Amino acid sequence: MSINNNSEFKPKIVAFCCNWCSYAGADLAGSSRLTYPADVKIIRVPCSCRVNPMFILRAFEKGADGVILCGCHPGDCHYTSGNFYARRRMTLLFSMLDYIGVENGRTRVEWVSAAEGVKFSATMNSFVEKIYSLGKNVRLEDLRCKN
Repeated sequence: MSINNNSEFKPKIVAFCCNWCSYAGADLAGSSRLTYPADVKIIRVPCSCRVNPMFILRAFEKGADGVILCGCHPGDCHYTSGNFYARRRMTLLFSMLDYIGVENGRTRVEWVSAAEGVKFSATMNSFVEKIYSLGKNVRLEDLRCKN
């Protein structure tokens, strides 16, 4: 991973991971001693379809610089078709984020199975690198709750 010239910028990245595949993939990455940046804060959800688009908007409002949703591969969902619903919701959310001016690379959806610890680590590393290149998320700064 390349180091950003601005050494003071420390991105806040939220990863919503489904319990059955992506969270298990993160666990496999950890037990295999694969690394990904500590900037990624994982939130475990029962299924990717349980991630309401408002959760992602709220993460940006609270200061997240990037949000990634990880779920089971389509067709392999523990809840039969949950990831199809998640994919449809995220497509609509991406168009809304584009409308309000949030850069395209700040959100991402990725399908990671429980056996893909290497893919989980590589995905998180590439996403963090992308957020470093985009810099601080200032577009939604006026929406954020101030202390």
